[in-house]
Amino acid sequence: MVSSVNNPAIAMAEKPPSLEKEPMADVEVGIAVTDEKDDRPGEGFGEVSDLKRGLKQRHIQMIALAGTIGTGLFLSSGKAIARGGPVGTVIAYTVVGLLVSTIVFAIAELSALVPLSGGIIRPAEYFFDPALGFAQGWNTTYATAMLLPSEMVACAVIIRYWTEQVNNAVWITILGFLLLVSNMFFVGVYGELEFICAILKILLVVGSVIMGIVVDLGGGPKGHRLGFQYWKNPGPFVQYLGISGSWGQFLGFWRVMGSAVYSFSNVENISVAAAETENPRRNIPKAAKRVFVRVLLFYITSMFVVSLVVASNDPGLSKSAGDASASPFVLAASSSGIHVVPSIINAVVLTSAWSAGNSAMLGGSRVLYGLAREGHAPKIFTRTSRFGIPYVAVLSIGLFMVLGYMTLEDSASTVFDWFQDLVSAATYVHWIIIAIVYLRFYYGCKKQNISRDELPWKSPFQPYATWVALVSFTILLLTGGYTVFLHGEWDAETFVSNYFNIPLIFALYFGYKVFRKTKMVSLEEMPIRRFIEIYQDNPEPPEEPKKGWRKLNILW
Repeated sequence: MVSSVNNPAIAMAEKPPSLEKEPMADVEVGIAVTDEKDDRPGEGFGEVSDLKRGLKQRHIQMIALAGTIGTGLFLSSGKAIARGGPVGTVIAYTVVGLLVSTIVFAIAELSALVPLSGGIIRPAEYFFDPALGFAQGWNTTYATAMLLPSEMVACAVIIRYWTEQVNNAVWITILGFLLLVSNMFFVGVYGELEFICAILKILLVVGSVIMGIVVDLGGGPKGHRLGFQYWKNPGPFVQYLGISGSWGQFLGFWRVMGSAVYSFSNVENISVAAAETENPRRNIPKAAKRVFVRVLLFYITSMFVVSLVVASNDPGLSKSAGDASASPFVLAASSSGIHVVPSIINAVVLTSAWSAGNSAMLGGSRVLYGLAREGHAPKIFTRTSRFGIPYVAVLSIGLFMVLGYMTLEDSASTVFDWFQDLVSAATYVHWIIIAIVYLRFYYGCKKQNISRDELPWKSPFQPYATWVALVSFTILLLTGGYTVFLHGEWDAETFVSNYFNIPLIFALYFGYKVFRKTKMVSLEEMPIRRFIEIYQDNPEPPEEPKKGWRKLNILW
């Protein structure tokens, strides 16, 4: 048997649950566990003595509700239609939406049992291998470091839609400073800002869908009824890369799958700040259960309506402007004679891009904090302010925003495709790891004869749904950059952006295993029972029933 020094998860499992109401320190796993029933109900982890649970139910619900709505829906959906056609795009977004719903269910079940900061890296530590927690933690940190400057540059490009007189560096500085302010004080400030951005995004989606339906039915200024005209001409699918026949149509559909993954990236982050969420064992699963409705209501409906009002061969869909002029909603409005829509969409897309950076900074800093708690990063990252914020981790992640200054103005809008591939590849790896860890946890429960009914929440259709997601996302990861292997289509940047994450995650995982000599946690030694006892000894208060007008609230 591997020693507890090399495998902290086993060290935790070897410790018998306390029968006395006295504090128990689990320094091996980077957390402090307490059975004291104090004025912080439903906690049971010493980690919350450093972090403050400032994310309320309405925060986590709205963050989850609008977590998938961003530049991917408003901007990249245009190129998706140009590549896959109306039917190919709707099918691709539907398939990916259903698959990612499974991943969100899986991480919600794990996070309800282990409500700690860092998302999947903490369950990976306890239910798979400390080396996997290390690898995915630093992979997420790397991805965040790439995402932050890119979002700030995207914001600067979006602002140039209104004015080109101010240098991009000014907007990058101002918006980057606001990100730091949002993340350096109470986590509730972050929650309120995301709450407001979520409201704006939802209003824009609903308004755009209504506008699209009106235009399609002939209610625009020009009065021309479209119906399913663009599904017939130029047709339901696109002959991608000029390849004729069903093969070319399939390649276009498969290329859109990557765009859909980019659009849904980070939806699983509802659990990354679990230690700072009020009543996480109730609120995180509640947010996860709304994912399916969210996907159906926002993405599938939006993509369906867009496919009706914009032709797949519209030259505007292939623009690389990076602002509202590339949005299919704007193209539909402009062609129908509605001229006020572009500025409205551009304004909300700006808040979406900034919100994405805000979420990335919170997620990246909490992952870095979680790594430090587990001993996978310098302990200095565990330092928290009097507001309960891991300020060293926040500042360290925020430093990468200066990379945005390296982006030339003329090239800022042309790197969107390359960045989209990079984020999609990192997202594939993240979702695959969530699926792997969950399946190990599931079979650990079976091996230890633990009924999932004992868990705070159990996700539906398991383990079959997670197996389908694991196989699907693995195939998508391996084929994500298929275009570079076609004759005459080789591109070094596309190859690197699609496949760099594969050797990176293996290098981090096996490098840590060799250096620290860790071993996989066996099914028998997983500390599942220990976490269940913590959950049972620290119940969350019952949910207060909705009263008055709140009964009509379907958002949170």
